[in-house]
Amino acid sequence: MKKNLSALLILLLSLSSIGLSQVNSQEINKIFTFKIDKDIDPGMNRRVKIALEKAKEEDADLIIIEMDTYGGAVNDADDIRTMILESPIPIYVFINKDAASAGALISIATDSIYMAPGASIGAATVVNGTDGAAAPDKYQSYMRSMMRSTAEAQGRDPKIAEAMVDEKIKIDGISEEGSVITFSVSEAIKYGFCDGEYSSISEILIAQNLQNAELITYEPDQTEQIISFFLSPAVSGFLILIIIGGLYFELQTPGIGFPLAASIIAVILYFIPFYLNGLAENWEIIVFFVGVILLAVELFVIPGFGIFGVLGIVCILAGLVLGMLPNQNFDFQFVPAEDLFGALLTVIIASIASVGLVFWLTPKVNEWGAFRGVTLANTQQRSEGFTSSIYANELTGKRGKVHSRLRPSGRVEIEGEIYDAYSRGEFLDQGEEVIVISTEGTSLKVKKWEA
Repeated sequence: MKKNLSALLILLLSLSSIGLSQVNSQEINKIFTFKIDKDIDPGMNRRVKIALEKAKEEDADLIIIEMDTYGGAVNDADDIRTMILESPIPIYVFINKDAASAGALISIATDSIYMAPGASIGAATVVNGTDGAAAPDKYQSYMRSMMRSTAEAQGRDPKIAEAMVDEKIKIDGISEEGSVITFSVSEAIKYGFCDGEYSSISEILIAQNLQNAELITYEPDQTEQIISFFLSPAVSGFLILIIIGGLYFELQTPGIGFPLAASIIAVILYFIPFYLNGLAENWEIIVFFVGVILLAVELFVIPGFGIFGVLGIVCILAGLVLGMLPNQNFDFQFVPAEDLFGALLTVIIASIASVGLVFWLTPKVNEWGAFRGVTLANTQQRSEGFTSSIYANELTGKRGKVHSRLRPSGRVEIEGEIYDAYSRGEFLDQGEEVIVISTEGTSLKVKKWEA
């Protein structure tokens, strides 16, 4: 009798679960999909965040991520998996080809995993960004804990998830010591890391009886496309050229305004896309502006060119380079070598081009009609009546006496009037006779009178 009751109870539970599944399928009227098809970095982090927000705005009942990535930054992967775990909307992932490293972590965080024929998941060992070697154990330990806790949260084997990170973990019948786990489709299905093999999202929907649901595919909007445009190395290099060139022209000819305005606009267009993508931190932007201030102090306050000027240039270039890179408090452990090299090369080439352009452009500025209103384009010749002196020309040739010693500048007395004067370099004592050679500005140029 007890056996019959147990069998009846199991049957009722099975029927109820089938009914629940059908109800859930009927309740899913709107499905939202987007792709993770590039490296996991601040840009992808931002894309996922925006996509999940859009899904909420659309009142989606289900989200499906199409995955194809070799991984990327651990911190960004952690952000994405946290967003997925905390999502009030169920999330599936369709691994179209690869879900390696950070991609495996994100996939394990979803409610259901589906894979295309020939796809794979695993190989989540943390590597550095320079030579691809395994990162220190503290990073591996952090990744292991994330994989373990994420697998536990979604009812998957945490030991297998750890073994995707640590080659030292051996699981009988699955992996040997010395190699991390990477599952094929059949292996992933066998060990609970895949819920089915399908060739497309459409096949998944048919299998789940969801083919009649509205399918909304997320594509980056125009704003995101503009941001991506300004993140390209060519555009970034051009903006750096304008920033440096504009600062130079404004510091050389303060008050014009146009070079400074162009430089400010270029700074905004340069830093905002990197800031929105999580690359440029507040302190990196501050470093840039500190450099500008130091350079201005060197040019306008402290005579000559010394440590303030050098530090200013270093801070400006450092701010521009660091703003491109996803470093964590000056830690470049996980910054890919090609990204670091690309950022340095972009800033250096743009800076050199800017300096070259400045030297080539400066003599030509006066020839441009647009600048004739703010620059002195013509030479004022003495033959045309122009003079650099405030004194009349009749003082030239006049004789007088030194009123206060010339060292080589001082004062002279001519016909009872006192004038500022300077000699040709010789020192003349008070009372010595002098003769005016020429009048220059507010001073008279004199020499010792010899009869």
